Amino acid sequence: MHMLITVSFTNYLKNSSDGFELMKKVIFCFLLIYLQKFYKSTLILAYQSFGVVYGDFSTSPIYVYTSTFSGRLRLHEDDDEILGVLSLVFWTLTLIPLCKYIVFVLGADDNGEGGTFALYSLLCRCAKLGLLRPSHATDDDISSQDSRLLIKETRTSSLLKEFFDKHHSSRVVLLLIVILGTSMVIADGILTPSMSVLSAVYGIKTKAGGLHEDYAILITCLILVGLFALQHIGTQRVGFLFTPIILVWLLSISGVGIYNIIHWNPRVVSALSPYYVYKLFKLTGKDGWTSLGGIVLCITGAEAMFADLGHFSQLSIRIAFTTIIYPSLILAYMGEAAYLSKHKEDLQRSFYRAIPEVVFWPVFIIATLATVVASQAVISATFSIISQCRALNCFPRVKIIHTSNQVHGQIYIPEVNWMLMVFCLLVVIGFRDTDMIANAYGLTVIIVMFVTTCLMFLVIVMVWKRNLLAAFIFVSVFGSLELLYLSSCLAKVAKGGWIPLIFSLVVSSVMYIWHYGTLQKQSFESHNKTSLDMLLSLGPNVGINRVRGIGLIYTNVLSGIPPMFSHFVTNFPAFHQVLIFVTFQFLTTPRVSVNQRFIVRRIGPPEFRIYRCIIRLGYKDARKDSHAFETDLIETVRVFLQRESDGGDARDSVSQMPVNQHESNRLRDDASTRYENGSGAGPETRRKRVRFCGVGSSKELEDLENAREAGLAYMMGNTCVLARETSSFVKKFVINIVYGFLRRNCRSPSTALGIPHTSLIEVGMAYRV
Repeated sequence: MHMLITVSFTNYLKNSSDGFELMKKVIFCFLLIYLQKFYKSTLILAYQSFGVVYGDFSTSPIYVYTSTFSGRLRLHEDDDEILGVLSLVFWTLTLIPLCKYIVFVLGADDNGEGGTFALYSLLCRCAKLGLLRPSHATDDDISSQDSRLLIKETRTSSLLKEFFDKHHSSRVVLLLIVILGTSMVIADGILTPSMSVLSAVYGIKTKAGGLHEDYAILITCLILVGLFALQHIGTQRVGFLFTPIILVWLLSISGVGIYNIIHWNPRVVSALSPYYVYKLFKLTGKDGWTSLGGIVLCITGAEAMFADLGHFSQLSIRIAFTTIIYPSLILAYMGEAAYLSKHKEDLQRSFYRAIPEVVFWPVFIIATLATVVASQAVISATFSIISQCRALNCFPRVKIIHTSNQVHGQIYIPEVNWMLMVFCLLVVIGFRDTDMIANAYGLTVIIVMFVTTCLMFLVIVMVWKRNLLAAFIFVSVFGSLELLYLSSCLAKVAKGGWIPLIFSLVVSSVMYIWHYGTLQKQSFESHNKTSLDMLLSLGPNVGINRVRGIGLIYTNVLSGIPPMFSHFVTNFPAFHQVLIFVTFQFLTTPRVSVNQRFIVRRIGPPEFRIYRCIIRLGYKDARKDSHAFETDLIETVRVFLQRESDGGDARDSVSQMPVNQHESNRLRDDASTRYENGSGAGPETRRKRVRFCGVGSSKELEDLENAREAGLAYMMGNTCVLARETSSFVKKFVINIVYGFLRRNCRSPSTALGIPHTSLIEVGMAYRV
């Protein structure tokens, strides 16, 4: 029917003098419908982003002026100092969130994903700078259509690549810098809820000065527990729930700001001139420099805005920030400065004091709710970045729940969620002082931003292939500003700034040790794999038997027989009628398309019924449940055999899901021998095998179906990784104690893969690395 309508419509166009006009109208209608759907979905995402991304930005006026004037700057209370602080806030908001992040950094996404680790994975894939590529990894330029990979190399990018290739230590330093930035984002997930909620609750003392501090702490803790208890419902539902609160909050603070500007001091508009920044430092000197640790709190949500990119889209985040967030914040800060210029005695409670009496309690309630929402941005960002780290072997295995079928980046991690809650409660109960928490908060934020600036320098030169001057200008403008803020924050390490430093040191150590231990384990397996010939030569001696069913052998080895399976067969000489060696390979790209996900090839001659299947996944790809996965896997092997049965040659069968040119060529070479390990792969053997290909594959299809009906069994290693006796004390401590503790207390591989315990065979083995 569809074809008939198409033919009739085409004939009508040919016979009608107005055919082309009608065609234009039809195309225009289709284009209009597409644009309507696109902008509708974009506006919906922009609406949700208020409740997930911008809560942190929106609530910063509660504590920015209070923190800025908490130090020696309180000794300078003239109008010029107050207007100078306002000018600093305005230009900081304009240069870093608006110019740096909205204009530049959001464009450096890794196929829709943002954050420190996404920038690093982009450099790993496009510029080959990473240590996250295992030695046996295939070429992971999975996105061959990515225009960034087609841009011609510049002289500067070539020189930088040569430098990183020549100096291995530079790659280690780069990874450590990324891990530092990542750990600071996780620390931000602790400090933001603590600072935001505690600052809001303390505002009640403006009207109830006799309220005991313990009650304020109790209220804060109850709010935090409720916030983290809501996370399991997912980002989408949380976004729709929280967005109205933030919109009402933004309307409130911008309205109060406009009122204060008009009522108290319209002259604050002149503070938008950078001249007042110069005047502030001229009048205050070192005291003005130390106050920068409070100023930096006005941009606390900028990095979360980038890290949460995977939950939304570039356009939706840009629309929300430029049209609502930015102007509302500027009005709020201007209004508060206008009030302070006439009420200098209220510097320590400036935000709540600036609220008109008639609307105080409604605004206070909305402020408390908004600070709860503010915490959502960094919690979501923490979930995203830990998911990326885990997939690239830089974080222990944790349970990841995908809370949306439409947006893959919306996830929930129960273990991380409850740990964040516990640490938040400890910070609130332990410190009780917003000034100390603010010092820690500011240092965390500015370190993450500076790390992003450094990575952006490499992205501009090596991924975007721009000239060195453009990258230098970017770093000079934004990096110098961030270094100025960083120097001020470091001066307050003894007054609370040590909190994120200690926490990031612990998290960074855990991440690096997990990554190092995992690489050592994979290196042992790669160097101790055995050939199929050696395994089968044991057959006459130990009497290997084949049992009915399909055996799925999970391994990290991409060629040869893993040591775990050789150890099993040596001690228990039997395996299944059909064997499939399964390897999950996580690539430094967010997602792998379905038609590029499975690579199937044969191990040994057809009569052995042994295959290898490599499942390529991006660090944001969701794993299916075990039943759906085994169905897809066996179907892929069946298609592989069906194509051989239908007369397709080996290279057609193996490369049915093309990867890239390098990988396809390598697989064709494997296919030409028809099996791994090379035994019997001479010309005569190959000719015989090709001659009887159709008959053999038909029999294999029948055996595969029979084995499937008999049932599946899963096999994986339950390994104990230990350092060699001759290793240094440091390596023994790292591998035997720290890495061993992490392996014992994280989720087991079988649980992470969703393998049913009733069908699981675990093979115990000790690895000496």
